[in-house]
Amino acid sequence: MLAKMKRLFRKEEGQDMIEYALLAAFISIVAIVAIKAIGPLVLAIYNNVVTALTA
Repeated sequence: MLAKMKRLFRKEEGQDMIEYALLAAFISIVAIVAIKAIGPLVLAIYNNVVTALTA
């Protein structure tokens, strides 16, 4: 298993896979942070709409 991992890191295809995995992880982290930041704003808008419709 360790030998396969070493070959994976030495080959260019393995490097490409690692780069894509890091890029996907970075995009996921940015998306999670953005959703957490926007969440309360969307909730406030939703509450305003509900209040306007029920009043």
